[in-house]
Amino acid sequence: MEFRYCVPCLFGLEGLAADELRRLGMAAVSAENGRVFFSGGPDAIAATNLNLRTGERVLLELGAFEARSFEQLFEGAKALPWEQFIPKDAAFPVTGYSLNSQLASVPDCQRILKKAVVERLKSRYGLSWFPETGETVQLRFSIMKDHVSLCLDTSGEGLHKRGYRPVHNAAPLRETLAAAMVQLSRYRGKGEFVDPFCGSGTIPIEAALIAKNRAPGLNRHFAAMDWRVLDSKIWEQARETALAKEFHGDYAILGSDIDPKAVAIARKNAERAGVEDVVRFEVADAMAFERSTERGVIVTNPPYGERIMEKQEAEALYTGFGRALARCEGWQVYLLSSHTEFERCFGKNADKKRKLYNGMIKCDLFMYTDRGEK
Repeated sequence: MEFRYCVPCLFGLEGLAADELRRLGMAAVSAENGRVFFSGGPDAIAATNLNLRTGERVLLELGAFEARSFEQLFEGAKALPWEQFIPKDAAFPVTGYSLNSQLASVPDCQRILKKAVVERLKSRYGLSWFPETGETVQLRFSIMKDHVSLCLDTSGEGLHKRGYRPVHNAAPLRETLAAAMVQLSRYRGKGEFVDPFCGSGTIPIEAALIAKNRAPGLNRHFAAMDWRVLDSKIWEQARETALAKEFHGDYAILGSDIDPKAVAIARKNAERAGVEDVVRFEVADAMAFERSTERGVIVTNPPYGERIMEKQEAEALYTGFGRALARCEGWQVYLLSSHTEFERCFGKNADKKRKLYNGMIKCDLFMYTDRGEK
């Protein structure tokens, strides 16, 4: 049986997530702002949750329709086959959002949708009351310009929560964004890879996972693993397939930071991710950076300086780092920043820029790809 799925993602990552889905063999892949749709069987739930690096979660879309009144919302939801996935004792909480729609009240939409699902299940199971003591099947709705999409969340916690980072520094970079930055640098395990502002180690760890071609979701639990309607073998098969595709080689991946506590946390996180054998961390000042080889790639996320004093400190840091890198011909640089004057402080305009979002912060990925100084 084929289903339609939706993968929400950070703005700017839609194309990367779509490419990942195509490489996984998914059909009918199409990208919109902030999400990517695809089609696949039940086994796609396991394959995508285990392997996606840039998607935030995998939603199974049970239905979509137009609704400009609560009556239309109720009838549209009631008509869907919820009993295919919700056993008679399962818990089925409802959450979601509404944007630019006549049905603007999210709590009212939650209430109407819950009632519609209950009425549908009453008619199918012949029950008047549901204990909701079994597994949880999370319902997620989105209403955009009066278009309703009703989904079941197969992931549970967001896919950016790989499980290796229970402790982090004060300004963590989401794992999905870190993976996207590595993918945009085209690093696949060849040559030197460095993050001179590594913090809790997210970028080097994601680079190591990419170099090893290791599925990022191997060490975590997903909500759909608890669904009785799914054959547990799909998870076993997806895991075996992922493990068979791993690479085993020697990689030169380095993360450094001026803060010894951050470096200690990064080392622990690398151990949890199982990549401590291919990535190393050291205490170092980025403004004293020196290349170790003729060619390499830097992917990094330095402090942005959102407050006035921090902004001045960030500008000084960008200037010093820019001077250090001016001596590093042949090295490509991919640097994420929200600072509007970054290029002026850094001392050179980027060859390319790409708009990305770090949480709610609008950023640019400054790409210096032509590093042969003239």
